[in-house]
Amino acid sequence: MLVALVLAIFCFHSAFRSCLAHGRSILAGDKSVTIDWLTTLAAVWRPRREALRPVRQLDDVGFDDLLGIDAQKSAFRDNLELFIAGSRANNVLLWGARGTGKSSLVKCALNAYAERGLRIVEVDKDDLSDLTEIVDDLRDLPQRFLVFCDDLSFDEGETGFKHLKSVLEGSIELPPSNVLLCATSNRRHLVSEQATDNEAVEIVDGELHYGDRIEEKLSLADRFGLWLSFYPNTMAQYLAIVDALFDQRVAGFEDIDRQALHRAAKQFAMTRASRSGRTARQFFVQYRGG
Repeated sequence: MLVALVLAIFCFHSAFRSCLAHGRSILAGDKSVTIDWLTTLAAVWRPRREALRPVRQLDDVGFDDLLGIDAQKSAFRDNLELFIAGSRANNVLLWGARGTGKSSLVKCALNAYAERGLRIVEVDKDDLSDLTEIVDDLRDLPQRFLVFCDDLSFDEGETGFKHLKSVLEGSIELPPSNVLLCATSNRRHLVSEQATDNEAVEIVDGELHYGDRIEEKLSLADRFGLWLSFYPNTMAQYLAIVDALFDQRVAGFEDIDRQALHRAAKQFAMTRASRSGRTARQFFVQYRGG
């Protein structure tokens, strides 16, 4: 009787510990869970779980939907074609004005090249300290991964850019051939530039020599081999995008009062203080809804 009681207590204790451990693993995130990259096209890094979370709802935007940035699209796609084919390609920095299609260009890439093995992993700026481990986990997989950092910039005193530098080209180990980094930013050099940075600039024998602080800041952007610039639209370009949106998506667009449409589009742009492609799309949604 005593033996049976002891055995029952032992079994209960073991079961309780097992349930407790399982509960903790759920709260902490099960690191053993792996992603099936055959069916998963994109994932985002979740630092609290220390794991990638599959993205199930994706934007279906296509390259033809992005208007007014043909040169950027062409250069971006040429570089991606090299990467998808297994050739060496450049890491990409998309920098410039807000709402001009930088992030959308990356979404287009996934929709265009997913069938050829392209996958996207998004990592937030605040989680760049985990980037080395993330890239290590992707290194030996058969797919081609575009590691995406959106709205990337660093203020004075931030050190996250050092983790990015080491992954780009700052280690004794070569970057994996199946991983390409792509960042968007409103800063050409990614790092804030202060007027005091110029105090250390010297001219020696007619040549400009930057100080250590500027050299460190420039060294990050230099690791991106392909820079694509996005500039604010003129009013004419903005209205051309508006016209194209209506022409593509509205039957009988030729019967719409074009002057009235443009007046409304201009007023909408003024309230947003922007003539970007994003603003044009927002106007289209509102105008059609009204």
